[in-house]
Amino acid sequence: MAVGFVSDTEQGRANHGTGSRMTTTSLLRTASIISLFFALGHTLGGLKQWSPMGDNEVLKAMASVRFDTMGTNRSYLDFYMGFGWSLSVALLLQSALLWQIASLARSETVRLKPIIGIFAIATLASGVIAWFYIFPVPALFAAALLIVLAAAYVKAPA
Repeated sequence: MAVGFVSDTEQGRANHGTGSRMTTTSLLRTASIISLFFALGHTLGGLKQWSPMGDNEVLKAMASVRFDTMGTNRSYLDFYMGFGWSLSVALLLQSALLWQIASLARSETVRLKPIIGIFAIATLASGVIAWFYIFPVPALFAAALLIVLAAAYVKAPA
């Protein structure tokens, strides 16, 4: 092992009982849990046809205006709900992947650093989109996730 590089296993032994430093593995597990709560919140919010302003003319129009596309008949609300459920699946996938790469970080931290960076960049982008086009709650989840991913990226050796 090169000088200055400490694996999560060695770092864990060195910090055993002190609680002074989190490892890349523990940071990625934390990110996975945040992502899971993000997915659960998004999914629970989509269990019904929902609008932050309650039932309104726009929501009624989204449900009533139907059109044929690619051999199916859909409404705008169908698309809205479908995109929402797809986002829930993507968030669950993200949570599972972060948990899995956390396991790999015990021995492959250097190789995982670019992947952690990609997750962080995507999280930043989705947080900005949520802030400007959706509402603050998903942006705040993205911010919490970004902080933990950035810490994992910084913690991972180059």
